[in-house]
Amino acid sequence: MNQKQVRRIFLVFFIIGMLFSANAAEIWVSVHGNDTNVGTKSSPLATVQMALRKAREMRRLKDSSIKGGIHIIVMNGTYYLGEPLFVRPEDSGTAESPTTIEADVNAKPILSGGLEIKKWKKSTIAINGLKKGIAWVADAPEKAGEIINYRQLWVNGKKAVRAKSTAGNQMDRILSWDAASQTCWVPLKNKFVKFEPGMEMFIVQWWAIANLRIKNIEVKKDSARLSFEQPESRIQSEHPWPAPWISKNNGNSAFYINNGISMLNEPGEWYLDRKKAKIYYIPRAGEDMNSAKVTVPVLENLVKIEGTLDTPVHHFNFKGISFQYSNWLRPSQQGHVPLQAGMYLLDAYKLKTPGTPNQASLENQGWIGRPRAAVEVNYANNTQFESCSFEHLSSTGLDLHRGTNHNIVKGNLFKDIGGNGINLGVFSEEPFEAHLPYTVKDERVVCSDELIADNLITNVANEDWGCLGIAAGFIKNLTIEHNEISDVAYSGISMGWGWTHTENVMRNNKILANKIHHYAKHLHDVAGIYTLSSQPDSRIEENYIDKVYNSPFAHDPFLWLYLYTDEGSQYFTIKNNWIPIQKILKNQNGPAGNIWQDNYAFVDPKIKENAGIRKPYSDLTKEIVIDEAWGLQEMPKSVAIELIGKDFDIEKIKSTIKGFRIVGEELYQWENHLVIYGKMNQPERTKRKLALAFPALEIKIYENPVYDFRNFERCKDSKPASEWENIVLTANLVEDVKMQKEYVEYHTTQFEKWPEIAKGFCNADFQQLQVFKNGRQLMLVISIPKGENLDKLNPKTTQNNPRVDDWNALMKKYQTGIEGTKPGETWMFLNKLN
Repeated sequence: MNQKQVRRIFLVFFIIGMLFSANAAEIWVSVHGNDTNVGTKSSPLATVQMALRKAREMRRLKDSSIKGGIHIIVMNGTYYLGEPLFVRPEDSGTAESPTTIEADVNAKPILSGGLEIKKWKKSTIAINGLKKGIAWVADAPEKAGEIINYRQLWVNGKKAVRAKSTAGNQMDRILSWDAASQTCWVPLKNKFVKFEPGMEMFIVQWWAIANLRIKNIEVKKDSARLSFEQPESRIQSEHPWPAPWISKNNGNSAFYINNGISMLNEPGEWYLDRKKAKIYYIPRAGEDMNSAKVTVPVLENLVKIEGTLDTPVHHFNFKGISFQYSNWLRPSQQGHVPLQAGMYLLDAYKLKTPGTPNQASLENQGWIGRPRAAVEVNYANNTQFESCSFEHLSSTGLDLHRGTNHNIVKGNLFKDIGGNGINLGVFSEEPFEAHLPYTVKDERVVCSDELIADNLITNVANEDWGCLGIAAGFIKNLTIEHNEISDVAYSGISMGWGWTHTENVMRNNKILANKIHHYAKHLHDVAGIYTLSSQPDSRIEENYIDKVYNSPFAHDPFLWLYLYTDEGSQYFTIKNNWIPIQKILKNQNGPAGNIWQDNYAFVDPKIKENAGIRKPYSDLTKEIVIDEAWGLQEMPKSVAIELIGKDFDIEKIKSTIKGFRIVGEELYQWENHLVIYGKMNQPERTKRKLALAFPALEIKIYENPVYDFRNFERCKDSKPASEWENIVLTANLVEDVKMQKEYVEYHTTQFEKWPEIAKGFCNADFQQLQVFKNGRQLMLVISIPKGENLDKLNPKTTQNNPRVDDWNALMKKYQTGIEGTKPGETWMFLNKLN
């Protein structure tokens, strides 16, 4: 090797060394470290807090090693936090030199707000008639001389059940609610249940739940009257929306009582006896309490990123960190009565005289507070959470609240969370009434330009059932894209707040290419994607929404939706979303309206394929939770209900069937025949209600068509129209029973034996053609593209297709007119009513 070569090699290594030293500073953390160490890999610190302090000092002193950033590298293990990790403005980096708290290679470090409960023993006392030793007991931990309080307990990472009055997933139904006395009558089937301080009532009410601390239980035979602590007692009885419901049709509000040792009787249940400083637990099958890892949450907040309006935190990142075991105690201290999306009421009541300066017809007012979150972010920008996990959390997972912008949340796992997976933006400030539009003098306060992408959000809202996968309040320039959301008690994504079409800070928000499924597990008045209020230039596009859980507790079993634009929603473009059927709701939208286009199952298949998490984060889908044992909603099917009689009260008929949420509901009439057509669940139930309202009318149901042509199934290269018009006709079959059977047989085998008929319908661009039969009466529904004319399209069925004429001639011998037709009349057209 000559001297020139030596110099060249030396120069290469010198450059590499310079690049490495200028790249970034490293501070190492290990569960086996010590906070007096220097923070190198061989001499790591013990806590992330101390590593953050060291990084802060390096920035203060302008250490030359931080030119390319600071990496706080956390080795594998669980780091139990004694206090939240507090990220301040002084911890900020720059675009060229960010600070990142990240996992070591192939490590999954956990920042835990929990505490392990050890030294379990079999109980030596019999509890609630159970044999001794069935329940296990441990000493309840203390801090500063007081028993630590918590509302959750996990055994080997699986959440246990706070001892309650009903078995498994069952709930009872309240008997009545007396708002004047602020009391509730309930059935009391479990004779073991006795009043204990700390008991609570968990109640389902419309789109929310409530946790009410019980003040007293007055038992009378097999019933009991419950009274409650303040302030939730007053709020619960005064606020009109959402309130307990009483319904003969669907059952009263579902409830259970919990947090009493008298209810501890099932495997998986636990109880904290704070007076005796003991924790009781009945193990599930296969759980060995001698080796089980039992964790309770202590800290409500694990990480707090907090800047100010003028000095925000910025360029600070988390990568590969797991945030686990957060507490939330407000329901135990003041009760919990939410308005919506987990935002709890501080005060609420019905107005004796409706009307506010903003909304002339508003009949109620409410003021809300915001639940705690495991990770809370205020006044911060250009931060990033990537490949982190948020698990075993009692309330919200991640909260980007006030003054946040240009932050990125991508490739993270949100799993086993009691409240919302992710919160974004202000949901009304506490001093301001919840229906007021949010306006600010300084736009820096507004949550804006955030990106929420490629996250898996699964098994969330499992404590507060009224929460969501992603909940956004007053926000602007938000993008929520390519996330997957499953196993949610309520809705998948909600965007907006205020129930108003008045101009506010919200605009240019986007919900794109998300995959949302298995939602509405416990509540209804629910949707895959839900919006509120005016949001100019906002878009909801190319999302895939499917598979809705069937809630046994819903106040309205028909009020489940895929897309739902609620009060004041306007200026949205909602298009190219894959949904199985057009089960949507546009409720009191703003006067400017929204653009709806091609939201159905016939959009480009690539939309369904491309929705959800992208590479390199697609491995997250291995963590998806789906409760296979929980039933799914039955898909509404095409049904016609015929009313026969005189003097139809059309408005009363519409009002009677309104609650059944008939998809594509249309009314048609010929003489004394009125037909309701659309996609329905439980048509027999609809018929019964109509029969009660109109006892003089004959009512018939037409379902399960004997013939069902669908364009997208039968026509090559079909592109179904986005909107259809239906033509409804009726006729009778001849009275000969044998010929009636022949007619049905012809239609059953028509696709195989008479394929030319379907070809003719394809040529005519019929979207769907259904033949229903009840007795010998037929109901024919022909669906054509909106704006087309049947007289124009029908000749195309026979064009170069003579066998269709043969079919039509053959069918004539089986058909005749219904009662009231003239001689020679067969098929009668019903007129569509507006």
